[in-house]
Amino acid sequence: MVSQEQRRRQLAREKFLRQQQRRTSARRKARVRNSVIASVLGVILIGSVALYTTDALKGDDSKENASSEVTPSASASAAAEDPCEKPAGGEVKKLSYDKEPELTVDKSATYTMDLQTTCGDISIAMDASKAPHTVNSFDFLVGKGYLDHTKCHRLTTAGIYVLQCGDPEGTGMGGPGYTIPDENLKDERLKGDTYPAGTVAMANQYNAQTDEGRDSGGSQFFLVYQDSQLPANYTPFGTISDSGMEVLKKIADAGENSGMGDGAPNATVVIDKATVAKS
Repeated sequence: MVSQEQRRRQLAREKFLRQQQRRTSARRKARVRNSVIASVLGVILIGSVALYTTDALKGDDSKENASSEVTPSASASAAAEDPCEKPAGGEVKKLSYDKEPELTVDKSATYTMDLQTTCGDISIAMDASKAPHTVNSFDFLVGKGYLDHTKCHRLTTAGIYVLQCGDPEGTGMGGPGYTIPDENLKDERLKGDTYPAGTVAMANQYNAQTDEGRDSGGSQFFLVYQDSQLPANYTPFGTISDSGMEVLKKIADAGENSGMGDGAPNATVVIDKATVAKS
């Protein structure tokens, strides 16, 4: 017999898949509309790619994402106390690039990305041997200050359990102007379509229903704070330190602002400074 909690999680995952399909359809219609406008006006429209995974990992908190089918999680409360500090002074850099940076990462070396956030430091050991394009991209972007002062814009507390970061716009629609290939999708950690707690993976535009959107990762990534059932479609490239997991737990415990298990974190999660070190 299916328990109430299992049914709640099933409904949450089904909601995420429906949202993904709606978003993909909306993006397709928008591309067609923009092409028509461009042809009429004789203007070439250049837009940044919207970087997101299933809508469980996307940062648009519009009303259409709400559904009475999903029971609010116990931790999801708009009135939750903010456990984090005020962001450091500074502004997000508006950076965009025409193409992926040259692949210069040392595949035999160890790279660590440290996120100094308002909620505490999160250290991520990145696997350059298994995800060289992804690690190389973050080494490049972080070196340019791309992540500094950016918000972690989405927290999901039902169905899957992730914090999503890496969007300079803070909306779930931002990116660096280029995309990178999917990597490491056969990692042993992903057996059983589960991303284990402590995994860091890339958001993307992949739609399993149409098999469209491969190799569409940009700068957005998600940090898994509890084992999450997801198909192996999102590049796993890092592992969170034990102390970083404690920070994530604090953020997750504060809940998200929709009360539906998927919204902006109640905690003020801002990456004050990001660094990447090679060893």
